[in-house]
Amino acid sequence: MAPRPAAGREYVLTISCPEAPGIVYAVSSFLVQQNGNISQSQQFDDRLSDTFFMRVQFSVVGGDLAELRERFARVAQAFQMSWQIHDAGTPTRTLLLVSRFGHCLNDLLYRARIGALNVEIAGVVSNHRDFEDLVTTYGVPFHHLPVTPDTKLEVEARLLGLVDELDIDLVVLARYMQVLSDDLCTKLEGKVINIHHSFLPSFKGAKPYHQAHARGVKLIGATAHYVTADLDEGPIIEQDAARVEHSLEPDELVAAGRDVEVQVLARAVTWHTEHRVLLGQNRTVVFR
Repeated sequence: MAPRPAAGREYVLTISCPEAPGIVYAVSSFLVQQNGNISQSQQFDDRLSDTFFMRVQFSVVGGDLAELRERFARVAQAFQMSWQIHDAGTPTRTLLLVSRFGHCLNDLLYRARIGALNVEIAGVVSNHRDFEDLVTTYGVPFHHLPVTPDTKLEVEARLLGLVDELDIDLVVLARYMQVLSDDLCTKLEGKVINIHHSFLPSFKGAKPYHQAHARGVKLIGATAHYVTADLDEGPIIEQDAARVEHSLEPDELVAAGRDVEVQVLARAVTWHTEHRVLLGQNRTVVFR
């Protein structure tokens, strides 16, 4: 695993805008003027939507993030860009939400501990206490917010309060088995990642792996996506699948599904926190 850059040394510029001549030249010229050195540059021209996407990672000796943003704003305005510049060395402050399936939670906590994810986990929220001991062993604050039909709005208000209080940049639903309201999805648009099995829409509701077993499914998988008001239909970040055989029992399918879920979610969180995922309408462009 390559060492991460120190804060204030490397930056990531992401861009989406209408396709036009001269975009790459304008970006490169700007970086030359800042005495910048490009270490990675990726671009994609979506001809169906006539939209240009670009990610550039660069270093600037003695760079200042606020000044870079101020100076680049003039370039961005000329091309009607939606853009961001991030410090590549600054970890993403992250809030994890979980219910009673802890495999994704445990995986993310461990990856964060060993530095495999560029995140700072500022807290874990759960509607149950099942994983309180696990979370506290990592030195992460645990927030128990039980959800009932009567308390749902109150809990969501508390969630938004935590996002503000803890200066959260990313919320990860690590098998959090509660449907977020349309209002909450709108307020946190582009900042919430969810993980679930990929049987949808075929096998909904309780025990989807048991339903799949009964139908003789030969592929199981997982989907990580951004959360929107359309339930489980947000822009997809990553998917994967595993082939299974008729000899596996339902519980063995569940175990295989857990393995796929942790891998898919970890990749989605990695790419998001490295600013490799750009949103375009209802789909993503992922610069791996």
